[in-house]
Amino acid sequence: MNSSGRFTPFAIVAATVMLSACVDQAGAAKSPASPPPAEVAVITVAPQRVALSIDLPGRLEAARIAQVRARVPGIVLQRAFREGSDVKAGEVLFRIDDAPFQASFQSAQAALAKAEANHAQISLKAQRYAALVDSNAISKQEYDDVNAAQKQAAADVATARAALATAGLNLGYATVTAPITGRIGRAQVTEGALVGQNEATPLATIQQLDPIYVNLTQSSAEVLQLRHALAAGQLKGVGRDEARVNLLMEDGRPYPHTGKLLFSDMAVDESTGAVVLRAVFPNPERLLMPGLFVRARLEQAINENAIVVPQQAVQRSAEGARVMLVDVSNNVVARPVKADRSQGDAWIVSEGLKAGDRVIVEGLQKAKPGVPVKAVAWAGAPGKAPQDAKPEALNVKAR
Repeated sequence: MNSSGRFTPFAIVAATVMLSACVDQAGAAKSPASPPPAEVAVITVAPQRVALSIDLPGRLEAARIAQVRARVPGIVLQRAFREGSDVKAGEVLFRIDDAPFQASFQSAQAALAKAEANHAQISLKAQRYAALVDSNAISKQEYDDVNAAQKQAAADVATARAALATAGLNLGYATVTAPITGRIGRAQVTEGALVGQNEATPLATIQQLDPIYVNLTQSSAEVLQLRHALAAGQLKGVGRDEARVNLLMEDGRPYPHTGKLLFSDMAVDESTGAVVLRAVFPNPERLLMPGLFVRARLEQAINENAIVVPQQAVQRSAEGARVMLVDVSNNVVARPVKADRSQGDAWIVSEGLKAGDRVIVEGLQKAKPGVPVKAVAWAGAPGKAPQDAKPEALNVKAR
């Protein structure tokens, strides 16, 4: 038999190797390549200046309140103002029948004139007696009597002048004027009413509405926390003349004018455990009314090196808050943080982050600890203040 018709062992082995190589090349061509790292948006942490403020409840109060009262008895003849209007200090409000006071004033004038005439007569007599007593034309007793009479006449003049002044005051009180400038309410008496009988009858109330006060309340615990932070140097205090206050009306609308803090009470209210603060606001449009409930956003301190990150970058769970970082090797790292204050749509992180950290803001669903990612700059920047931002432009609420 011809040996060329048979497969030799060497040929069989060579064919097998060639077939395996073809299969490996075909498999390698069909297997997919490794996917690229997922893309995530990050921000690079940088300290910034942030004004810390807190929202407090409060009620509006007129800067000055004057109760207009009748200071003399009589019948009201006229109401000289329009209810609900603005009045100026010294403006006539009511007129009380002044005929009795006019008569008393004239009587007091006559009594003063009589006393002055008597004093003048006694004074001339005393002058003549002074020349006669030296020549023993009159006795010493007569001279002493005329001097005493002169002093009594002088006292009578003083009494008459005081009575005239009292009569003049009563006559003036019959015309009731506004003690302060402000808005007057409704009249509490009408023409023909008898007022001032044994009491100072209330006639109307005037309230000064521009500027206007807002009385705020803050818990003593928050005050102590703030003072500890200031004492530790973590925060910088805001001066009384620099502390700005913004109002939110009952319907949620912001008040267009900015106020300033006047003072903080030195004592804690025993019934509420709160400290009272007072701010003053301009009120040219008379939008603010006494007794109205408002919420005020009060600046209390400044953090010169605050770490601010968008709220969506902070993940919260039962274990606490954490953020996802991209390290120098572009791998994802989980970092626990402490974020207890918010600024708009951002959190202020007090512990866990430092300048230069790259925090993942978008793509968190792809970011797993230890997984490599491709970091790109985040487009938005809520809560971040420009370098020249003023503290009053930043609103931070305690959480």
